[in-house]
Amino acid sequence: MLGGGVQVGLVAQVPHVQAPSVDYGAIAPVLIVLGAACLSVLVEAFVARSARWSAQVTLTLLTLGAAGAALGVHLYSFSSDARNVVTLAGTISVDGPALFLWGTLLALGLAAVLLIADRSVEPGGAFSADASVRPGTAADRAQASGAVRTAETVMQTEVFPLFLFSLGGMMVFLAANDLLTMFVALEVLSLPLYLMCGLARRRRLLAQEAAVKYFLLGAFSSAFFLYGVALLYGYAGSVTLSRIAEASAGSDRPDTLLFGGLALLVIGLLFKGSVGPFHTWTPDVYQGAATPVTAFMAACTKVAAFGAILRVLTVAFEGTRWEWRGLLWAVAIVSMVIGAVLGLTQTDVKRMIAYSSVAHAGFLLVGAIALTAQGLSGTMFYLLAYGFTTLAAFGVVTLVRDADGEATHLSQWAGLAKRSPLTAAVFAFLLFALAGIPLTSGFTGKFAVFSAALADGMAPLVVVALVASAVAAFFYLRVVVLMYFSEPAIDGPTVSVPGAFTAAAITLGVVVTLLLGVVPTFALNWAALGAFGS
Repeated sequence: MLGGGVQVGLVAQVPHVQAPSVDYGAIAPVLIVLGAACLSVLVEAFVARSARWSAQVTLTLLTLGAAGAALGVHLYSFSSDARNVVTLAGTISVDGPALFLWGTLLALGLAAVLLIADRSVEPGGAFSADASVRPGTAADRAQASGAVRTAETVMQTEVFPLFLFSLGGMMVFLAANDLLTMFVALEVLSLPLYLMCGLARRRRLLAQEAAVKYFLLGAFSSAFFLYGVALLYGYAGSVTLSRIAEASAGSDRPDTLLFGGLALLVIGLLFKGSVGPFHTWTPDVYQGAATPVTAFMAACTKVAAFGAILRVLTVAFEGTRWEWRGLLWAVAIVSMVIGAVLGLTQTDVKRMIAYSSVAHAGFLLVGAIALTAQGLSGTMFYLLAYGFTTLAAFGVVTLVRDADGEATHLSQWAGLAKRSPLTAAVFAFLLFALAGIPLTSGFTGKFAVFSAALADGMAPLVVVALVASAVAAFFYLRVVVLMYFSEPAIDGPTVSVPGAFTAAAITLGVVVTLLLGVVPTFALNWAALGAFGS
């Protein structure tokens, strides 16, 4: 009897657990991408190797299409107030910026996966047939040639589930409503990228070195981020962005934990965005990774990183902007100067574009610092424009090849216009866009960001940005001059005919770059509607 009474008492004391409400319609794009990533792992396990490539490509393309359709349904089925949803126990905020940047990631992801899936430019595909093969051995040379497509030479397809997991992590990362969720999403997007960097078919040692560097430096940046989260929790008693904002606005506690945590948190975010001086991984990883992976990192990772930066600064730290704004001014200037000046010294096309991304990260930070609706919309538009231009540029890089694979040394691009006028014209147009020449998306993006900064009283920073843009334009134009006004080498590289996937990715990037430069109104208006508080 006594034992029974105790048992009843214990049962009666069990608290009732309230299940969190979930708006499945709002987070459907993320669920589709992550669910398909899990399904893609099962395809790797149970589908015959000869059929995996077609199955994985079909699954990935259908996933991106379904996620885009779900995003469109949510976007156009509800009013603007109904679209601002906080769900999953308050961990995910599906608002205007999240919807715009989710659409941007899905569109960029489509172009990136087309480059990843192509197996015609690089025989057998850009990725190793067996990642465990030691570089330099006979087996490594056999799989690198890819001339005979056998089970030993066809690319491994694990890159597709890694791609989907990373893309899903990016979507959660920029929509996270608390720092703990943001940290988990940071790891979900980063770990697959570390692996993807080491899977290149050619130059295996360089690719593995890039993967190790990215992993080690990424681990340090994650540690900074997590330590910053701990300090902010100690200050505010919460990791939710809105609670941190409330604590900083109405607290009489010392601000040491607040600004120390913010500094460490921002270092982790700036690392992912390739913002100088936290860019040291960028040139080596861009050069060493397979070019389709480089394109994916350059476009999509920057969208995720700056989406998270915009959310953290706007939601959690807008009230303390005058304390930290000057420091981010200095970071933006350093990033622009490093990217523009060191880009002049590069002799490798991929490293040159890497330093270009560091300069563009500084330009993006100019818009992010503004913390106005115009600054936020301009920054999001810039991310869209820069992503498509960069993806198309790396797509062109895959076409210029010699006996060892991609010919990335600038001297090998001399006289390219005489060998392939169309390829040279496309690459010149994309370089003009990166330089910010009018009638390209690069000009419109820079104009949107710089005008927002001017309206917010940051004229000195805009002047520095304009000077850095002029300096950076020199190394873009240098490549154009090299292609059109230099004689090609007798034993110079050849220009491969792009396969259907690569041709589609490059065409998509060029068309979007042109449209956003000539008729940018639709994208600008959508970005303006997506700004916080709009």
